[in-house]
Amino acid sequence: MRIIGLLVIIGFGWASCFAQPTFSDSTGLIPRPVSVRPASGTFLLTRQTRLSADQSVPTATLAMARQLLGFSLPIATSSASTLQLRIDSTAVPKPEGYRLTIRTTGIELIGHDATGLFFGLQSLRQLVELAAPAGKSTALADRPVRIRCQQIDDYPRFPYRGMQLDVSRHLFPVSFIRKYIDLLARYKLNTFHWHLTDDQGWRIEIKRYPQLQQTAAYRAQTLIGHKKELPHQFDGKRYGGFYTQDEVRAIVRYAAERHITVIPEIEMPGHALAALSAFPQLGCQKPDGSPGGPYAAATFWGIFDDVFCAGNDSTFTMLTNVLDEVIGLFPSRYVHIGGDECPKGRWQTCPRCQARIRSEKLANENELQRYFIRRIEKHLNRRGRQLIGWDEILEGHNPDLRLSDSAAVMSWRGIEGGIQAMRQHHYAIMTPESHVYFDYYQSLHPDEPLAAAGYTPLRKTYSYEPMPDSLSADEARYLLGVQGNVWTEYMPTPDKAEYMVFLRLLALAETGWTPRPQRNYPDFLRRLRQQQPLLDRQNVHYDPHFDEPADTVGVSPAGQVLYTLTTTKPGAQLRYTTDGSAPTARSPLYTQPIAITQSSTIRSALFVNGRQQDRAVRQAFTISRATGKSVTVSPLPSGAYRPASMQVLVNGRTGTTRYNTGEWIGFSGTDPALTVDLDRQQTISQVSTHILAYRWQRMWPPKLLRISVSTDGNTYRTVYEQTRFPINGINPVDGRFTPTQARYVRIQATGQGTIPTGEYGAGGKAWLLLDEVIVR
Repeated sequence: MRIIGLLVIIGFGWASCFAQPTFSDSTGLIPRPVSVRPASGTFLLTRQTRLSADQSVPTATLAMARQLLGFSLPIATSSASTLQLRIDSTAVPKPEGYRLTIRTTGIELIGHDATGLFFGLQSLRQLVELAAPAGKSTALADRPVRIRCQQIDDYPRFPYRGMQLDVSRHLFPVSFIRKYIDLLARYKLNTFHWHLTDDQGWRIEIKRYPQLQQTAAYRAQTLIGHKKELPHQFDGKRYGGFYTQDEVRAIVRYAAERHITVIPEIEMPGHALAALSAFPQLGCQKPDGSPGGPYAAATFWGIFDDVFCAGNDSTFTMLTNVLDEVIGLFPSRYVHIGGDECPKGRWQTCPRCQARIRSEKLANENELQRYFIRRIEKHLNRRGRQLIGWDEILEGHNPDLRLSDSAAVMSWRGIEGGIQAMRQHHYAIMTPESHVYFDYYQSLHPDEPLAAAGYTPLRKTYSYEPMPDSLSADEARYLLGVQGNVWTEYMPTPDKAEYMVFLRLLALAETGWTPRPQRNYPDFLRRLRQQQPLLDRQNVHYDPHFDEPADTVGVSPAGQVLYTLTTTKPGAQLRYTTDGSAPTARSPLYTQPIAITQSSTIRSALFVNGRQQDRAVRQAFTISRATGKSVTVSPLPSGAYRPASMQVLVNGRTGTTRYNTGEWIGFSGTDPALTVDLDRQQTISQVSTHILAYRWQRMWPPKLLRISVSTDGNTYRTVYEQTRFPINGINPVDGRFTPTQARYVRIQATGQGTIPTGEYGAGGKAWLLLDEVIVR
């Protein structure tokens, strides 16, 4: 019913058709269409344009159009129309696809289905809005629009194109949820993943269990600042709320009108503190059989040991009753049950859980989680629904507890979970933390607002390719699509959430829709600049700094540190200083990589016609005896912390708290040894580096760090040891010793190994992260 309404908004809101027309073509569309075939001529779209829809378009849509317009809408016959809509799955064979044909005599929009027709209208809407004069609050307030004659044939690459929103950590008003859905629809995303429960609050009304609304929906106070900042500080204010079932139904209906499916997420068996605050009897027993607890909704961010008891049948009774009410509210094929980050410590000591392991002949607590998930899945299947969960639902190896083929997996810890799922013939959605977690910083600039951690700029999100090269053709067919995630620990307001999501949402939308060979970052940025006025008219708060200078640091074959600056802003000049002062229009013009020969601070900024365009970017360098020298590492770093070249350890740039910038190297469960060859024997008295310790991110300091030196590369002598790394963050290692002769410097570390019980990620491998080696 929304289809004609959208067309009404874009097609009949003009003032006089005699005003000077503006011009639009398809070159600014996001996501980029599959095929655009230009033709000669233009079509003039005015308020005198007549609309028709054949019998394939529901008559109820016309009633909705009149309702949305607010006055009587003249509907023309097909023969008299200059803007015609129809559905034809033969002419447009791809699901959700459309064909938009613009001739000098009129416009024809054909959809494969109603969804395709809707997405075609979104493209037409963009064309019209792109032609609107700058600063207008509505696209067509003053003048008709000339649209270039062309034919657009378009359809999505993936059937699942989603965005998640966490409303547990921070609750958002219904008005913002509607706006969020509108923006998803505008850019042809078709799934809204609604994260409704977590440790910090339960956000959906369950009529059978009013305690969830009365108790679990509220926490006593909320953390101020970042969770890495110790000691924690709190605001002392009770916080919470929930969505009523009437509100949920209205949101689901609102989304459906925009051809968006809403998938609810009810977290289990972990992330359950809020629920346990209302139902403490569903927590694990203590080793002596006494009740666990007391429980309260979490007031800070992280992972907590208290989870649903898997040995208590009442747990499953309560959760299945909850899911039955949820199913009644959400018609989606999938119901998300979380399944991630479930510590096993309570299960290991709970008499009921241990009895369950024995009675079900399970090998360990990992299989107990598999039992839990499988039992919930069977209930969903009996209700005609299918389970979806984070990639931890694959853990455990008992074949009797294998998930059904209909279960789907969201791969968030990397791509490995998705690959494993598809090889087991489960559908997978790729949502890796490394590229599509929008709670990460978008810029390294110190003025960026507080964010979770890490660094995921727009270009990195756009670079993500969801289809792993290692899959066979048969396995690849199980890839449903891609999703961006919005965890809101550091997004207390709608404005902050929008700032973190945009413009990365547009990059994700193009990844999910546009064929891989047609994705091109510079062209995307060109179109993105055209989209900015559209976002402004929608009052969307977004990050405007995507063109600010980007930098890389390399080491030449001769050992020279080279600092390279780039910008994507057309017509801009890069100017810089080397003394830490603010650059001006008279500062040196950047024309080639800057050779860094001494410790210094480079500041750079963009200028157009002599005026600075964005924030200045700052980078400090520390040059030492080790800079640019040969370095070997054994064993090699792991995963995302394995750089292309080990000379990242001697490039003069130290790591920051935004730990995925490439300056930190990391080791998962192994003990590294780094050796720097200083080229010649010389006198040294100091070796420095840093250790990054964030236990909430599985990053642990070593038990022991040893620095040793050698003159021949064979016999090493220890000159410094360190066992204390007390800082929750960047720990300096400043090894000072009596001046000694050395050519080779070795840093060895004995890592934590396995993460202890009671800590985040207990039982898994601890990461050990180091950065720049400095020798004086």
